[in-house]
Amino acid sequence: MFTGIIEEVGRLKNLDGGRIEIACEKILEGMKIGDSISTNGICLTVVDFGENFFAADVMPETFRKTSLADKNFNLERALKVGDRFGGHIVSGHIDGVGKILSIRPEGNALLIDVTAENFLLRQIAAKGSVALDGISLTVVEAGKENFSVSMIPHTREVTNFQFKRVGSFVNIETDILAKYIERLLNFKETPAIDENFLMENGFL
Repeated sequence: MFTGIIEEVGRLKNLDGGRIEIACEKILEGMKIGDSISTNGICLTVVDFGENFFAADVMPETFRKTSLADKNFNLERALKVGDRFGGHIVSGHIDGVGKILSIRPEGNALLIDVTAENFLLRQIAAKGSVALDGISLTVVEAGKENFSVSMIPHTREVTNFQFKRVGSFVNIETDILAKYIERLLNFKETPAIDENFLMENGFL
């Protein structure tokens, strides 16, 4: 589990088939094989690391459902028990990909509009939380075709959004509470114990 508070921006070192290598420094502190690293919001497992990089295997499903087109990656180590919880609950399981429609100054911040598929927009609400490339952000407005977030200068400076432009893709993870609420609302009501299911699958 992660919080969406980015620790550093790494750079693509190599992408060969299903293995990715990312150059980094800070997150190597205390790293072990098997550690989970949020990489542009994608939870990847460390399979190798060296003095200035770590490597992870990327499944075909991950390539299908996410964007790994960037050369700059937001990196965050998994939350440790007792750490401060600065963002919101981020699982590292990407729900889909969005595209930046506009980046507009608004006072001391930037207002960023993102378009996404309808099934994602159903789980995004104004004043709720969303993770873009692993960054914990608050939703300003949520419409039927797009949503907007506001970003302070510090967040842009210490994340890969310093390189984002109109037309750039972002990995989207919606709030886990929204997923469960939608599931409960749309799930067909069934008996607490379905004897037909148990019999058909050999439980009885």
